Amino acid sequence: MNVPLLDLKQQHAALREELRAATDRIIDSQQFVLGEEVRLLEEEIARYSQVKHAAGCASGSDALLLALMALDIKAGDEVITTPFSFFATASSIARVGARPVFVDIEPRTYNLDPSLVEAAITERTRAIIPVHLYGQCAEMDALLEVAARHELPVIEDAAQAIGAEDAGRCAGSMGAIGCFSFYPTKNLGGAGDGGMLTTNDDSLAARLRRLRVHGGATEYIHREIGINSRLDALQAAILRVKLPHLNSWSQGRRERAQTYSLLLTKAYLAFDLRAPFIRENARHIFHQFVVRVPEHRDALIEHLKAHGVGVKIYYPVPLHLQECFEYLGYREGALPLAERAARETLALPIYPELRLEQQQYVVDVLKRFRP
Repeated sequence: MNVPLLDLKQQHAALREELRAATDRIIDSQQFVLGEEVRLLEEEIARYSQVKHAAGCASGSDALLLALMALDIKAGDEVITTPFSFFATASSIARVGARPVFVDIEPRTYNLDPSLVEAAITERTRAIIPVHLYGQCAEMDALLEVAARHELPVIEDAAQAIGAEDAGRCAGSMGAIGCFSFYPTKNLGGAGDGGMLTTNDDSLAARLRRLRVHGGATEYIHREIGINSRLDALQAAILRVKLPHLNSWSQGRRERAQTYSLLLTKAYLAFDLRAPFIRENARHIFHQFVVRVPEHRDALIEHLKAHGVGVKIYYPVPLHLQECFEYLGYREGALPLAERAARETLALPIYPELRLEQQQYVVDVLKRFRP
């Protein structure tokens, strides 16, 4: 049997006629960038995420960059974030000339550890960026409390977490700005790049909308220097077809995660494999199903691949050890929990259409592994 890490064919097949009608509508309208389709998606995402405003942009990476620009983060500033995330989390900080300050993770959720944040705050700290990794929110109450005490804005990197919740609050609704990605592999994915920013602040929303169009209040009148980061209407139309299905897809992922955990509990594996930890009061939407294998992780990956099981490491090199960040002065051992996670974790296949027999096969392959 072949079980891919992700398979979008069934999702798209079920929506094929709606997707075709949506793209035809955009082609006929001749409005390909921003416009009414994007405005409608922004309204729908704002309602879904329980915020006042949403602003579309070209990618999740640009969403982070625009958020920092809107908060006036600049050269010489510091921004606290996690070392265990996709590259864009830290690269956006460097792109505005600021310095990423990495704080180690909580080992069960792999999210930024709030108990370590305050010690990293200096007179140059200007913001905190937690990442809701793999579809589970960071511990926002503790982070927001520290941020409020030091009068620091929080930018939520919710690229992997649309629909996730922390104590009933939606990802992207708790900080000053939330940042989302619609990359095709995301739980809500387009047919190319796309991103969204969310906020409850009227002035921040207006500024984000200016910054994404070169800082222009109108087409040729520029109040400040922005960037070109507009959401394509084609992507908005596709995402509007998919958005009504998002909750059922997320529930499907949650059910398959529960099935994996049950099957793994009954499997009596010959090695130590730890299923994902779900925080109390958290709605985990399982963008990834990431397990921890303290020993023989790489040999297990080769075993899974040899038997047709899709697998991937998110992420093999922590950000503080990336070559481009050598100038920050971090060395191996500086953030041991993130480094350990990079050595021990792997993602197993998960998507709403994953069948029980496929999950059973994945677990059977795991049972056959002998370190």
